Amino acid sequence: MTPGIPTTTTTSHGPGTPAPDLAAGGLLPEDGTAGSLLARVWNPDADGPSPAAVRADGVYDISGDFSTVSLLCEEKDPAAALGQAAGPRIAGVDELLAQTVRSPDDPRVARFLAPTDLQPVKAAGVTFAASMVERLIEERAKGDPGAAAGIRAELAEVLGGDLRSLRPGTPEAAEVKRRLVARGDWSQYLEVGIGPDAEIFTKALPLSAVGPAGRAGVLRESRWNNPEPEVGLVVSSRGEIVGATLGNDVNLRDYEGRSALLLPKAKDNNASCVLGPFVRLFDPTFGLDQVRSTTVSMEVAGADGYLLRGTSSQAESSRTPEDLVRQLMGEHHQYPDGVILLLGTMFAPVSDRDEPGRGFTHRPGDVVRISTPELGTLAHEVRHSQDCAPWAYGVRALMSGLARRGLL
Repeated sequence: MTPGIPTTTTTSHGPGTPAPDLAAGGLLPEDGTAGSLLARVWNPDADGPSPAAVRADGVYDISGDFSTVSLLCEEKDPAAALGQAAGPRIAGVDELLAQTVRSPDDPRVARFLAPTDLQPVKAAGVTFAASMVERLIEERAKGDPGAAAGIRAELAEVLGGDLRSLRPGTPEAAEVKRRLVARGDWSQYLEVGIGPDAEIFTKALPLSAVGPAGRAGVLRESRWNNPEPEVGLVVSSRGEIVGATLGNDVNLRDYEGRSALLLPKAKDNNASCVLGPFVRLFDPTFGLDQVRSTTVSMEVAGADGYLLRGTSSQAESSRTPEDLVRQLMGEHHQYPDGVILLLGTMFAPVSDRDEPGRGFTHRPGDVVRISTPELGTLAHEVRHSQDCAPWAYGVRALMSGLARRGLL
């Protein structure tokens, strides 16, 4: 096995397998509503989106106190502010989830949205040994999935032992770099994987992310793509980490493999970023220690009966959340509305789905479930980006709606 690549399990069921259910298992963390859970919902009574508190007896519109999620996250103690916020009850969690599944794009129906609004979504790449190795494979394969298996075996021999203990920017990492350069094996992915500077790129603009039970997109033209299940930090404009959510940094491996300069095409397309189901704000029940130690689990269930499962242990990241936030923002870069930072993944599905040696790629109708015990479950369907609902509700529409509602 290539150093650092996590084990995944793949099964294939015969005809007659029930179609994947987006609502199966619900959304809530293992401790239910014990934590400070911040959602965002479409409220048809207000004809617009609203921040919402998820409580034991239902989901409450708190837009009268906080017109945006970004505004709430700027509070000195966002969890306390959420607990004190008041507003009308919209529906129960399960009821709202069922409505979202049935009518994900209907403005006449209350439904869950991605739980962030004015914050841009940034993503850190190559933060795990497994993802670094897979990026190397993409680069050498030039986007051809059929070449990946042979390159993977070659890299296992070249790289030798497990890379998970190698910390970026250390003398040990510099020595590995020196040896690889001498062999002619250096790569841009090794540079950001074990060098001092992290890869941090823009994944999605404010208000463009898809929420729970939504329809996520991969380009129709892509022949090699995969989900990337990740923890997302919610960071205030002051650089304080105030909570976390789950995300899918959907990736087109063939495009990035052809050229790293195609990263925007590989990463940022219609419906290619999924966030949710909630933001869990830091409080006595949940904090950065839980983020550092959590394990992200993922399942891909196809309408054809295909099933893939895998995990990504945040503890095996080569970069700490605090270091990534320091590299993201400070005197060198500001985010006045706050920012979401996806922390990367070690999940790299390499099991063959169709032809031997061609690995995994999505099919329309796949249902992806991403979960951790602390953050709940983010489930969504996969379609072609061109067939997903177009991004039509932006900052101008939000500001106009808030003004109409008297919330500015």
